[in-house]
Amino acid sequence: MTLFNITAIAIALAMDAFAVAIAAGIKLGRVDLRQNFRLAWHFGFFQAAMPVIGWTAGLTIRQHIERYDHWVAFALLVFVSQGMLREAFGDSDDSQSPKDPTRGATMLMLSLATSLDALAVGLSLSMINVSIWMPSLIIGIVAAAFTTVGMHLGKRVAKAALIRRYADALGALVLLAIGLNILREHGVFQSVGG
Repeated sequence: MTLFNITAIAIALAMDAFAVAIAAGIKLGRVDLRQNFRLAWHFGFFQAAMPVIGWTAGLTIRQHIERYDHWVAFALLVFVSQGMLREAFGDSDDSQSPKDPTRGATMLMLSLATSLDALAVGLSLSMINVSIWMPSLIIGIVAAAFTTVGMHLGKRVAKAALIRRYADALGALVLLAIGLNILREHGVFQSVGG
């Protein structure tokens, strides 16, 4: 597998992390170095680790994982987005700082949800006998870079007062859209409609 192909795969896998990072930047409004590092590190680490796990699993469990990986990702994204919607439309004290999506369980769920596709990539690479170490490293670095750019882009967008006011709702809608897209990519809507 060529470096070009690996990089193309890494960029495709980083798109979910990029979109979530934009939503996180919008939600936070101000992104400090620690928050940026935490999210970029976790997204990059999970994106790098999942192909290794998938590659190690190989063909033996592929059919079992493929049946429900998209549902797990969707459920995690729905869970996080419903909490963001509650914060957006609930009775919240404006003096209270917004919940930081770069900390705790929320960050771990987002890291897992945005990296499940990388697990499938690792499984695929094991089937064609490609060594996983270089692709995994490139996938992790690209995801961390896209996360950093996404957070800063989200921070800039958040400066608009209207967007800032509804940042949680906007972020929740982005997460739901990613979740629905994951289901679409796995043909869920085709089997329902056809």
